[in-house]
Parts: sequence; structure tokens; C-alpha cells
Amino acid sequence: MQTVMDEGRLKQVFKEALIEMLEEKHSLFHDIVVEAMEDIALSRAIQEGQETGKATKKSVFDILEGRA
Repeated sequence: MQTVMDEGRLKQVFKEALIEMLEEKHSLFHDIVVEAMEDIALSRAIQEGQETGKATKKSVFDILEGRA
């Protein structure tokens, strides 16, 4: 037996499932959002790095050790 669902009902079911997930698994949702934000930040850092000159090993270690 096959069930046919119209687009409006499908959207409603999806919204209800998403709300339930957010209410019951908010830590999972939080982790997903944090991971996405970290990925975006890393991507932007890589793009910025590609547009600038190369860093020396000394300058990197100076920054890491708080001397910059």
C-alpha cells in the first residue's frame, strides 16, 4: 500500500519533526551549528591566507608563543 502526501502536509510533518528534534536533542543541534561555524571560519582563514604573502617559521612561532 502506498501513501500519497501533498506538499503542504509534507512540509508540516517536516517542520514538526524539526521542532521535536530541536526540543529533545538541542545539544546535538548545538554541536552541528558550532561545527558548521568552525568550518566557515576555517574556510575564510584559508582564503585570507591564500591572498597574503607567505609567513616565515619564526613569525608563526612568535605568534604562537605570544611574542608578536
